[in-house]
Amino acid sequence: MNRLKKITKRKSILFSIIICLLMTIHCNQENILQNGDIIFQDLDSEYGKAIKVATHSEYDHVGIIYVENDTIYVFEALGTVKLTPLDKWIKQNKNSHYVVKRLKNSTTYLTPGILKEMKNVGESYNGKAYDLYYGWADDSLYCSELVWKIYFKGAGIKLCKPRKLKDYNIDDPHVKKMLKMRYGNNIPFEEYMVAPQDIFESQKLVTIIE
Repeated sequence: MNRLKKITKRKSILFSIIICLLMTIHCNQENILQNGDIIFQDLDSEYGKAIKVATHSEYDHVGIIYVENDTIYVFEALGTVKLTPLDKWIKQNKNSHYVVKRLKNSTTYLTPGILKEMKNVGESYNGKAYDLYYGWADDSLYCSELVWKIYFKGAGIKLCKPRKLKDYNIDDPHVKKMLKMRYGNNIPFEEYMVAPQDIFESQKLVTIIE
């Protein structure tokens, strides 16, 4: 019986150590984040699945990191354009998995003045509705469009080249089904778009957390 108690106690201690190590790693990751970093995750929705198939991606959602008063947020378009605390944002993925990328030579290009202008651009979008039809106008926005426009309008940086809807993998049956549900018979094949994967593959970015 005493031996069993000792084994149980050791397992409990080992488990506690593992949890502490995981929490330390998580905190250390958060500590390296800075304004302008770009964060990706998988929301695992039906439309998200179509986005991943159409763009050959593991991720269907993206936001931009804001650090305010030592608190980390994600500025995102989900439901509406809004600021979400990082911890809450991470939990949107069932496994709390995310990837963070950063502009190469960010300290050179993302000066305090540029970052302020980027936030001003973001503020002009704050509260706007999520664009369910993935158009390119500014009256409503989807997640990757928001990030792309903040960088372009605020810093003059094109993270990637917008592509037409028809240039994605839209022949897949699930993608076809989602397009039909969203647009009916008026699918905008010529509409320019930016997908999370387009930004993810940008040669202007470097991965800092994965």
